[in-house]
Amino acid sequence: MKGGIDTHEIDASRLASGEWNARSQKLIGEGDVWASYSGDRIGMGQPIRRPFSWRGGLWVCTGTAGTRDHVNAEAYKLVDVAVFRGTPTIYAEKTRDAESARRDPMGFYHGMTVRCRGAELVLCGPPVRLVPKRTQNPTLFDSFHRSNRVR
Repeated sequence: MKGGIDTHEIDASRLASGEWNARSQKLIGEGDVWASYSGDRIGMGQPIRRPFSWRGGLWVCTGTAGTRDHVNAEAYKLVDVAVFRGTPTIYAEKTRDAESARRDPMGFYHGMTVRCRGAELVLCGPPVRLVPKRTQNPTLFDSFHRSNRVR
């Protein structure tokens, strides 16, 4: 994509991969962004996983990168076919010319139709990169200023 990808900070818990609990046989603590990953399903023509809500819309994660402690995700907004501006396509058709698909200024998955809970939706680019919100750890300097404030 030209010009890079817009990056936004979100609560780190939304990007968490979770931990497998052998006793309960369940994944515990999986974030909604991570859980929505559907890059594998899109390429196979299968329904996508449950999308996540963000900024007034539904989104789906198409890829993750980073380390276990600092994951970032790429996501596309989902829109109804009726409101999509452009010509919707399917994965197989768009990737017929893989190089062109990779160079799409709106993103690799832009314009691809997907199924979600019986509805046909379109992945709408450009994608966004979601990163964990930085938390500021107090420093000794911060502590000194708090304790010496005029009250």
